[in-house]
Amino acid sequence: MLPLVDSKASIEQDYLDYLDALRASQFKGEIETSYASRLAVATDNSVYQRLPQAVVFPRDVADLQLIGQLTQSHNKVRFSARGGGTGTNGQSLTDGLVVDLSRHMRDILEFNAEERWVRVQAGVIKDQLNDFLRPHGFFFAPDLSTSNRATIGGMINTDASGQGSLVYGKTSDHVLALRSVLADGSLLDTAPMGLDEARELAGQGDVIGQVVAQVLQSCEQKREQILAKFPRLNRFLTGYDLEHVFDADMQHFDLSRIITGSEGSLVFVAEAKLNVTPIARYKTLINVKYDSFESALRHAPAMVAAQATSVETVDSKVLNLAREDIIWHSVKALIEDVPGKDLQGLNMVEYNAEAEQDMQDKITGLVAMLDDCITTGKSGVIGYQLTSDNADIGKIYAMRKKAVGLLGKTKGSKKPIAFAEDTAVPPEKLADFIMEFRALLDAKGLQYGMFGHVDAGVLHVRPALDLIDPLQELLMAEVSDQVVTLVAKYGGLMWGEHGKGYRSEYGPAFFGEELFTELRKIKAAFDPFNRMNPGKICTPYESDEALVKVSDTKRGTYDRQIPLKVREAFEPAMSCNGNGLCFNYDSTSPMCPSSKITKDRRHSPKGRAGLMREWLRLLSKQGVDVAKLDNVGTKQNWFSRIYNTYKQDNKQDFSHQVMEAMDGCLACKACANQCPVNVDVPSFRARFLHMYYGRYARPFKDYLVANVEKMAPLLSKAPRLVNAALVLGEWPLRKWVGYVDAPTLSYPTLAGRLDKEVQAFDLSVLRSLNPEQLSKRVLIVQDPFTSFYEAELIEDLVKLIRKLGLHPVLLPFKPNGKPQHVKGFLAEFAATAQNAAAFFNQLAGLNIPMIGVDPSLVLCYRDEYKKALGSTRGEFKVQLIHEWLETVTLPDLAVQSTRDFALFAHCTEKTALPSAEKQWQQIFARLGVSLTPVSVGCCGMAGTYGHETSHLEHSKGIFELSWQPALAGYKTEQLLATGYSCRSQTARMQGDKPKHPLQALLALLEEK
Repeated sequence: MLPLVDSKASIEQDYLDYLDALRASQFKGEIETSYASRLAVATDNSVYQRLPQAVVFPRDVADLQLIGQLTQSHNKVRFSARGGGTGTNGQSLTDGLVVDLSRHMRDILEFNAEERWVRVQAGVIKDQLNDFLRPHGFFFAPDLSTSNRATIGGMINTDASGQGSLVYGKTSDHVLALRSVLADGSLLDTAPMGLDEARELAGQGDVIGQVVAQVLQSCEQKREQILAKFPRLNRFLTGYDLEHVFDADMQHFDLSRIITGSEGSLVFVAEAKLNVTPIARYKTLINVKYDSFESALRHAPAMVAAQATSVETVDSKVLNLAREDIIWHSVKALIEDVPGKDLQGLNMVEYNAEAEQDMQDKITGLVAMLDDCITTGKSGVIGYQLTSDNADIGKIYAMRKKAVGLLGKTKGSKKPIAFAEDTAVPPEKLADFIMEFRALLDAKGLQYGMFGHVDAGVLHVRPALDLIDPLQELLMAEVSDQVVTLVAKYGGLMWGEHGKGYRSEYGPAFFGEELFTELRKIKAAFDPFNRMNPGKICTPYESDEALVKVSDTKRGTYDRQIPLKVREAFEPAMSCNGNGLCFNYDSTSPMCPSSKITKDRRHSPKGRAGLMREWLRLLSKQGVDVAKLDNVGTKQNWFSRIYNTYKQDNKQDFSHQVMEAMDGCLACKACANQCPVNVDVPSFRARFLHMYYGRYARPFKDYLVANVEKMAPLLSKAPRLVNAALVLGEWPLRKWVGYVDAPTLSYPTLAGRLDKEVQAFDLSVLRSLNPEQLSKRVLIVQDPFTSFYEAELIEDLVKLIRKLGLHPVLLPFKPNGKPQHVKGFLAEFAATAQNAAAFFNQLAGLNIPMIGVDPSLVLCYRDEYKKALGSTRGEFKVQLIHEWLETVTLPDLAVQSTRDFALFAHCTEKTALPSAEKQWQQIFARLGVSLTPVSVGCCGMAGTYGHETSHLEHSKGIFELSWQPALAGYKTEQLLATGYSCRSQTARMQGDKPKHPLQALLALLEEK
């Protein structure tokens, strides 16, 4: 029996008082204090975990100023700014107040193409900015693997950089001006100024004058020591960047250079004016293949010498993980194996040029060098591939970017983790450094993955550790200390692009005591009371507060409180490593629709996985046997569940907060495949619902949804009467049941549309057929949606099969169970699945193709059935229409080449079967007809999600994100959609219902 789950995580009184004052002020943003909201920002892309007191979401600069101003009367309040939460070293984690700028402050304010600059709010996402700039021929140059969710404010605070930094530099090289807010709420505008102007400003007696005076003093008086101490690297020393406050001639002063890379320890960055770079007219990428990773490393300087724009390296471990991921289907033709050779390393070498001849000259020179290497066996080069197609180049870089998360997919409990992953050394020393780094890890018996920016001397090395094991946690700190020593030996830096965060304890070792003291003086001038992200980079001068450390509390500390068997049982939730790809801003990416529409971290795969982990931990701490609780049938009687639902003492049950997040999930399953580590939310969501409703009463609509497959055949016996009742009962359904826009039953019904031959299923007759007769049969697997609500589609499928010279056989309707699973009726689902599997396994031995129309239900046979039934599922196979059509001979048609269709694929289908769209395209091409797959995210219907009153606005909003603008580009007769939900949602929102691709094929054949 599920008990009341109490987090016992109260908010300190000082913060409660502060938040009350903030609510009473003119603050326009949101204030969230729930345990779930706090947990959602207690982790980032690092191994650390720190629970904040609350989260606030400012809407503008005035809100940020209020946040600071109120600390004057609430002096114990500390805070940390947060953007995309992509930091790999816990930069934004705090036990104070999280100030999240990513939800609202994401406007692009001003753009000047002639002067090549753009002004943005701090919450603007990197890819969002480049999508805006691209039509104008520009881009914001600093690149990073998390560009689809990392914010400009976060990039500024870590002085981020990545691919191409050898040419384009770091974020700080592109900052023209900043608008920031100090800890006391003062507004600070910074931009390059003359030295005399800076001295005049320093003479003012206000806080800004004191800041400028201190920075001038530290950077001017210690100039010689700064130049001697800071390594001469492309990835120069930041946090704080004492060197570049002055230009080389010491004539100009730029306070922004101190702020970039300051990790929120000095100010809230609110707005930024950035320079933008013209997009090169010509671009070529050469994938150079090597016999070893060392060969790739040692050959990289030759690529740089050949004037490459960038050189990226990945090892065989990363490549092999990519091969097992959904991403590989898009790049496998671009990174082919070399026959008879073992591909162990890859250099991705990019060239950009404004003139075609310049590009040709560069490529010709490199290709000649590579051909010579292959012929002579030099440098370990075993082959290369070249592409100048921008789409293909984008696909390769998408694979490289996803490599960061893919490392978390390594099998076993030890996962490659980030803690010493962005070391920077002089590029000419990189290979020797990495060989010694590898020897250090090999001596400790550690596995690891490697990839990175060899042109800049930065390689991401992620040793595999299991931080649930306390000894492995100690080993992490030990390795970290040794890497610091090794980096110093090679004249490099511990943090080449990902900031300090919990590595701040190493600051004195790299700056030296004298310069580190200057950092502390600067911190004291900006933030004398240590309110801004305390413990990161440095503490104020003369403060006795401590820095954060590598050994501080990690996620593993909490995870180890969950019993092993429970962790294994809920592996999809436990495997989340914080990568945050589910925060992808791109509305055309299927994962994750609820995150995109709410901009709420709780409503994402990462948020839900984190809540589930904490829920399991709290249950375990209360001595609850979760495995027993998870078993079918462990629930209280209906009276107790109703009583618990309305009992006031239960209102604080943490289970309700978890339920809120789970209820917002559309169960589209995009996360099960698009997430780098396959965090399958619908699987553990269903189990949570099963346990949650063991204590609390279910809403009536859940019973309606779960039983739709039982009711539909009965209701279809009087379709017109039922449809009339639905129209008359629209208000009661909406008001009392919480269900809207209920679909109407087909009339004529399927039985009335099909002849007796199709419906005359007889297993004994099928078994009596000879092989030739069997080869002409096709078995149609029914689903509740198309059979009872879209019967014309099944009718057209029957016609199509006959047009192809085959004999369709309509199988008796067998409930699939998907609606039961979505709503967490797991006992009922198991019984339904067992019954359906037993029936289909009787047919499997006949070797007659079984085909189904709706992707979400057909794929349920492959996924949920396998998980629920295990080995008892059997070997039956139900194909989707396109999978079957690939095996069928299609007639030759003389069709006009002007025919063009647009394919809107179901999100579950295209993430689980990434080749589906291409296969449909090829099927239409065989008939001489053009089919264009359209890039869209979720339609917002997702089964019954869009019919539930509580989700109606989000359902419509999700549709408007990507489907509505994409549909506007086509005529109704061009539209094809594979999902029943997608067709229904489009009809509801647009008035016109798209056809299924099979209906377009039928029409083409009938025209013949």
